[in-house]
Amino acid sequence: MLLELDLRAIKAIMALVKAKHRYDFENYAMSSIKRRIERIIDLKKIETLDKLLHSLEFDLEFFDYFVREITVNTTEMFRDPAMWVVLNNEVIPNIKIINNLRIWHAGCSTGEEVFSMAILLQEAGLLEKSILYATDLNTNVLASAKKGELTIRNQELNTANYERFKGKGKLADYYTVQDGKMIMNKDLMTNITFKKHDLVLDKSFLKFDLIFCRNVLIYFNMQLQDDVIGKFNDSLFKGGWLILGTKETMAFTKSAKKFNAVSTSERIYQKTAI
Repeated sequence: MLLELDLRAIKAIMALVKAKHRYDFENYAMSSIKRRIERIIDLKKIETLDKLLHSLEFDLEFFDYFVREITVNTTEMFRDPAMWVVLNNEVIPNIKIINNLRIWHAGCSTGEEVFSMAILLQEAGLLEKSILYATDLNTNVLASAKKGELTIRNQELNTANYERFKGKGKLADYYTVQDGKMIMNKDLMTNITFKKHDLVLDKSFLKFDLIFCRNVLIYFNMQLQDDVIGKFNDSLFKGGWLILGTKETMAFTKSAKKFNAVSTSERIYQKTAI
């Protein structure tokens, strides 16, 4: 009989992971965490809590697998094309005057979003004066993103999204296909810096003109969402921009009054200049 999770077991798992490995999942949404741990239990046929805790503490390969399963890495290029249209029409014209443009993609996963932004910036003539910081908790997806290699199975979806965004060329202009992978052009990668960053435990590391954090907050409880939005507020220059996922909001957070909504439907906000 496989292990059946209850609240006590989940708290024991989270406490060990935090104490041993400095990964803090305690304020992630409970329903999401429970569902993902149950999937691990089912796939690995784990029968007892002691066995799971022992593996998490002493088996680094298993722990890496655990982190990959717990963190969410579903993404695509130009995801939600309507957001990219608003970004291009409403935000890009306002940041063209900024020299040394700094952009942070928090929770970048395998890089599809940051590569999309690099394409948009190149088409706007801004890539050469921009630095894009792409961060994630999961070192495995960061390693993949740093190579600029995307799975070919999303090629049609990525292309359709770009066409709906109405880019200036063809998405195929920005990559080559090798060994069943989409390899992003090197000129897109030059100004991208990839680094590990934990939104829960790590502090702000720079000031930015634009921050993306899309489809990450939905996996956090309300307290952690409030903390992270506060961290983004501290990380933005006055007049900077914050973009969340379409199912996310900052309305209930302490920092909400410090932002104006540029697009409520696409969750694009601008930090007030005062």
